[in-house]
Formats: sequence, structure tokens, C-alpha cells
Amino acid sequence: MPLRLAANARASSFHTTAVYNTSMSTGNPRKGRGAVLSPDGRFDAWQRETTDDGWWQDDEAAPATELIVDTAKTVITYNRSPDIPYDRSINPYRGCEHGCAYCFARPSHAYLGLSPGLDFETRLACKADAADCLRAELSKPGYACRAVALGINTDAWQPVERRLRITRGILEVLAETRHPVTIVTKSALILRDIDLLADMARDGLAHVAVSITTLDPALARSMEPRAPSPQRRLSVIRALAAAGIPTAVMVAPLIPALTDHEMESILGAARDAGASAAGYILLRLPHEVKPLFRAWLQARYPQRMTHVYSLMRQLHGGREYDSTFGTRQRGSGPLAEIVAQRFRGATRRLGLDAPTLPLNIGAFRPPPRPQAPLPQMTLF
Repeated sequence: MPLRLAANARASSFHTTAVYNTSMSTGNPRKGRGAVLSPDGRFDAWQRETTDDGWWQDDEAAPATELIVDTAKTVITYNRSPDIPYDRSINPYRGCEHGCAYCFARPSHAYLGLSPGLDFETRLACKADAADCLRAELSKPGYACRAVALGINTDAWQPVERRLRITRGILEVLAETRHPVTIVTKSALILRDIDLLADMARDGLAHVAVSITTLDPALARSMEPRAPSPQRRLSVIRALAAAGIPTAVMVAPLIPALTDHEMESILGAARDAGASAAGYILLRLPHEVKPLFRAWLQARYPQRMTHVYSLMRQLHGGREYDSTFGTRQRGSGPLAEIVAQRFRGATRRLGLDAPTLPLNIGAFRPPPRPQAPLPQMTLF
């Protein structure tokens, strides 16, 4: 897939002129991409309406990927969310080529002046100097080591990483400083870095969770068009576990009336592949994800639309989504409790319910601080 590199832009304040093909906004699936819409962001000063001008072509090529350099001075992001088991994360990329129709991170593209739809999949911001920034942050005298989550907002091993190797550079710094890391990915590219992860795992410094949404290859191709197949992800679990890396499976997102019936099958297949722990997260529909997922469902599985959203409302107190801490990931009410009971029963039966051991923070050794430049000498 061709890549285009755009001019440098500061992530905290970057703006870009968005140019859209009208067919990107009419609800027609695009070849090789997940979103069927390209809506304006909620922070934009305008909102556009599209009309069918008759120029849609079924054989249109897949949109190319454009890279934008993110020049943010830091790479570690801190959070205080009470329902997230880590207080810091690193995301080498903004946007994700995997193109998952359900991705909860899509709304973050609106902060960049880009569409959470196709822009999220095709216009990616990358932190080219992430390793150097990380080294500088870890060397600060006041830095207190805690496990860092890598690639939580978007996948750190998405396809462009094969060429850019930004995530590899970050892992090299973490391995060198013996800094603990927790990872969630659906990419087979993580196996490229199994040497670093196995070395870290021996000191209790790494564990990985592989997310699997469905075991149905046709559904996966439609819903996660550029992510590895379900069987490939099971092979990733098998390889990571064989290398001694604690590996979990995340059944995420669990989509009612579309994938929820597969929960036990996914857990069993992951256990057979070597997973030692498991988790699940219900489908989340924050902000722009709500109309984007609805459009994808209408285009791909229209017969499921009414049932999916009826169950979503039952899981969220009559709403399609509830962002309240503590319930946004698992839902609430009788139906949510049934799902939770199914998960607890399956993990107990499969031996996937043992608590995950905490990562080792005692081995951390800060990198040397950068040397300050010598003051310029005067002539007089």
C-alpha cells in the first residue's frame, strides 16, 4: 500500500485541509477500508452534507495511506480513569490502518481536525522520534516507574510499523532500562519483537493481550479489514506463550447479536493456543463511533441492525452507550450480568481466571540524562 508523508505538524495544535471524494461520505463500503462514512469532526467549524452525483465506481482503488509527522515533545500520556488498570500509556500512532469499524479511538481524530471515519484509517500521525523522547522522559530525576501500556488507543503494530519501526525503537528503550510494559494488540507483527519481549518477560517486565473479536473469517474481513485473521491471531498467542511471555486473550469488543455467541469458543481456542488469562469489553459507541458503526452495520449486516441496538440499549440503561466509569466497558443491568456470568463460568472452567501477576518495577534503571551543551565562549 503506497504511503505519502505530509509536512510536520504539531499534534497538540495541528490543522489540515481535508479534501474528500464525495463517494467517501455516501455510505458505500470502500475497498480495503472499514468505515463507510467520512463525517466531519464535532470540533470542526463546518458540517457538510453529501449527495450522490452518480460518479461512484465499484472498482475504485483503495484509498492510499498518508503519514503526518507528530512532533509532540512527550510520548507518555497519563490518565486517572478509575476503571483502567494503568496510569500511563504510549501510543506511537494516531489513527490505525486496521480500519476496525467499531474502534473506540476514532473520535480522537476529531481533535486533529480530521474525520473519525476514513481519515482515521488513511491519515495517520506518527511519532518518528518517540524513542528519543521516551529516553529523555525516563531520565528525568522525578520519574516514578510504573507499568506503561503500549498501543492502547491504536495498535502499535499496525501495518505501517513494519516500515517505520517506531514501536520497535520504543521497546528497545524499555528493554534497555528494564521498564515494565503491558501490551494489547491484534497484529501478528508483534512476533518481530519477540526477542525483546521474551527477554523482558524473564524478569517479569512484560505481558501481552491479543484481542480476538470473532472466529468467523468472513465477519473479521468485513469488520477489521486490515487486521490479521482470527486464526493468525491464535497463532500469535501460541508463539508468544511458547516464548515464555505471559499472554492473555481479550474478547473485545463483544458485540451483542453479532459476536457475543462466540465468547466461549474464542476463550476455548485461545486457551488451547496457550493463553493464560482473559478479559472482555462490550462494544463501546462514544461520540462519532455511534453513527460510523451504525452505517457499517447497515451496509454489511442490515438484518442484524434492530437486534443489535435493542440489546445495546438493554445493556446501557435504555441508551445505546453509557460512558459512566465502571459501566462503560461491561454495561449494567440483567443482560450485562448474564454476560458477566457466562464469562466467569467459561474462564473458571478453562483455567483462565487466575490473577495476573504484577509486573516488576524494581528492576528499572533510568537512562543517563542528556548532557547539557557547553556555554558559548565570548571573544572578549
